Amino acid sequence: EVSLLIHDDRIVAIEPGFKAPDGAEVIDLSKATVLPGFIDCHVHVAAKLPSRTNAIEDWLTHSDIDRAFDAALFARQMLQQGFTGARDVGGGDETVALREAINAGKTPGPRLWVALEALGPTGGHGDLHNGLDPKLARTGWDNGLVDSPDQARLRVREHKRRGADLIKLMPSGGIASTGDDPRAQTMIVDEIRAAVDAAHALGMKVAAHIYPAGAIENAVRAGVDSVEHGSFATAQTFALMKDKGTYLVPTLTVYEVFYKVAREHPELLPPGTAQKELANDLLPKKNLPLALKSGVKIAYGTDIGEGDHTGEFALLIANGMSVQQAILAATRNAADLIGAGDRVGSLQPGRYADLVAVGGDPLAEPALLRH
Repeated sequence: EVSLLIHDDRIVAIEPGFKAPDGAEVIDLSKATVLPGFIDCHVHVAAKLPSRTNAIEDWLTHSDIDRAFDAALFARQMLQQGFTGARDVGGGDETVALREAINAGKTPGPRLWVALEALGPTGGHGDLHNGLDPKLARTGWDNGLVDSPDQARLRVREHKRRGADLIKLMPSGGIASTGDDPRAQTMIVDEIRAAVDAAHALGMKVAAHIYPAGAIENAVRAGVDSVEHGSFATAQTFALMKDKGTYLVPTLTVYEVFYKVAREHPELLPPGTAQKELANDLLPKKNLPLALKSGVKIAYGTDIGEGDHTGEFALLIANGMSVQQAILAATRNAADLIGAGDRVGSLQPGRYADLVAVGGDPLAEPALLRH
């Protein structure tokens, strides 16, 4: 048994036994296990669950201000689920505004690190025009489009200017988007490298949405800091990632969520995407043991906004992770990936007092991580 002494928002000391200095407020967690607050490295904080609404209708009948209010609600729910930190890897100005509001104490939520719009090519996974009337356009829909190395550098610098903490790239096609192929590399290597070099020069990390092995290997050699999803990676791919120190963020939750909707309510998803979900969503779980065997660094991520962010624990454990590995993925590893290991992700003097507690031993009862 130890006592955590906290002043303002920082841990100042960790002492053996039960200590209660004069005048201190005591929060008695002696019958609980205290952990660092969880960190979700892959969220879209304003995203609604796909089972609740028709994706295209919702997108075209709501504004960024509507999405900001959704984001504030989902962020508060995330905090109540034990997530004291989150990395938003694809939003808009509303995510920067929410980060600032949380930091200023105006609204409750996790500490946020935000990427703004994901950068990718015309017609790629991040192109908001996909599947719509070609004449439809809206200011901001092109904020992430990158079709040359020069444009990649410019977009990175624009994102930095607008308040982004990191850069998100879309080097391959995706699943939940119309008309692109998740097994195709869509950004050329020069574009990826230009974006990575520009981001790193500005002190920003780069997260890359990638599925196919070849595209992952090209992006890893270009210097991306994390591979998001990585669903079709091979042993060779993971060996390269381990060698380069590149993180994997498996995001098993999103496949679970979308597979169910694709089976039961395909009409709610963007045109042509239910077929892609059904063909691909069962593969990432089968591939996780390969990543674990390789020893690649893994950080926790769900790829959702609304919904249960704790569900990833059970999915990681069911597919080969130990409970301890899963907890570290959501704490120490997540903080390291974000570049905030000196502030969050562990219980040490000087760190933020971002704490969660569960009523028992989560190593023996991992279901406690959901409560």
